[in-house]
Amino acid sequence: MKAEDKKKQDAQAAIERLLHYTLEQGLIDWWDLEYSRNRLLELFSFDEPYMGELAEEALTSPQQPLETLIDYGFEIGLIPENTVTYRDLLDARIMGLLMPRPSEMITAFRKTEADQGIQAATDQFYKQSVASNYIRMDRVAQNIYWDQPTDYGSMEITINLSKPEKNPKEIAMAKLLPPPVYPKCQLCRDNVGYAGRINHPARQNLRVIPLELNKEPWLFQYSPYVYYNEHCIVFHHDHVPMKLTKDTLRRLLAFTAQFPHYFIGSNADLPIVGGSILTHDHFQGGRHTFPLEKSPILSKFQHPSYPGVTAGIVQWPMTVLRLNSQNPDILLEAANDIYEQWKEYSDPAADVFAYSMAGEEKVPHNTVTPIVRRGADGSFEMDVVLRNNRTNEEHPEGIFHPHREMHHIKKENIGLIEVMGLAILPGRLKEELADIASILSGDKGLYDEIISNPESKLAVHTAWVKQLVAAHGQAMVKEDAEALLRDEVGRKFAEILGHAGVFKVTEEGRKHSVASLQALGMSR
Repeated sequence: MKAEDKKKQDAQAAIERLLHYTLEQGLIDWWDLEYSRNRLLELFSFDEPYMGELAEEALTSPQQPLETLIDYGFEIGLIPENTVTYRDLLDARIMGLLMPRPSEMITAFRKTEADQGIQAATDQFYKQSVASNYIRMDRVAQNIYWDQPTDYGSMEITINLSKPEKNPKEIAMAKLLPPPVYPKCQLCRDNVGYAGRINHPARQNLRVIPLELNKEPWLFQYSPYVYYNEHCIVFHHDHVPMKLTKDTLRRLLAFTAQFPHYFIGSNADLPIVGGSILTHDHFQGGRHTFPLEKSPILSKFQHPSYPGVTAGIVQWPMTVLRLNSQNPDILLEAANDIYEQWKEYSDPAADVFAYSMAGEEKVPHNTVTPIVRRGADGSFEMDVVLRNNRTNEEHPEGIFHPHREMHHIKKENIGLIEVMGLAILPGRLKEELADIASILSGDKGLYDEIISNPESKLAVHTAWVKQLVAAHGQAMVKEDAEALLRDEVGRKFAEILGHAGVFKVTEEGRKHSVASLQALGMSR
């Protein structure tokens, strides 16, 4: 058989394998089989399906047949280049032909919710999001993960490898494209079914579930790069900017009333201390117990105006006030009162100022990162994390932001997920830490290159590497060096969270923290 004929036959067989997989996973029904087959035959310009016998198999993901089809798609010109970006565009296009329509997915979700409960409905929706390859579990599995002991309990550290990076040619091409007007951002509902382009991911296999929060239309989906179990995104029906108000807190409480098995939180709404997308109002949630949730209360407080609400300062490197009540309405009033007063609060001795002036404009600096979950007793629990986004000459990127000596590990904003104790570190660290481990285990040539060459690929780590070599030498066993570096990075993450804390975990810092709560109307 000619090589060309063999590739064609393998692609036809891959279609049948993929059909069998999606049937088994419940993405298509038996009565969808011929229709779905014909859609794929049309896409790949086949006049007839595979006629041979297929070996029995139990695929746990669509990856194998998809890779075969994408390879063939490149051969016949369905994608112009065989890069990760273009392969992903074709991947979603293929799986989009094997998905229920959005209305069918919503109907199935509502039926499962009515018959079996909301947890069964999210279980099914998450399973389908994975099965459709919208959630790329093959890439999530590449992430490097470890638990890190700290003075605040065990934190979770990840080096994020699940989000593919574009090559230089693709980056250059994307810069030449006009600014996107549709979809306006990657959170907009217009993404459902969108074919994508080189500077915007394909979303033919994305499905969303409509919600009502605070009598407003919102939508629920899962993140394609799940950083933790069932990592979901809840976003406004319309492209409206993030603004943290009492309604925000009300929506978070309303969500946990509807989804009691999920937590939900909002990034802060100011630059530096906020999330990466401030242009579209959204929250993040999921089914995961974060290190912050496990942390105990250090000091308990109460507020005379809000009976039934307990409060306390959490043992955490950031300044966290934990509120709890069986009554979500009273909890809302207490949390909003604290938030509104915090926005106006200043403590010059702690470098906390509520406002600064830019010309004649008054610029706000105080905000919060709120997180809501349900307690085992059915209560509503809200962590209110105090934030401030001021800068100064010493810390131009942010006073309460990773300081420059930590930028070799992380220089990005400390957002919601990291506030809760899960580090999302850049993928570059995988190779960089491996090289540093080689230095500590005897690679003197690489060490000399770092010392002598300011353009070295490890130049960002020069000061740190010098400290490590001075402390540990260059004769470590490679595995021991790797373990040492994991511990070093994990401890640096805990220190970074301390940088982001407005009141430090010191005796003096605790005094400022207690004084702030007393100024907010609370007492011991």
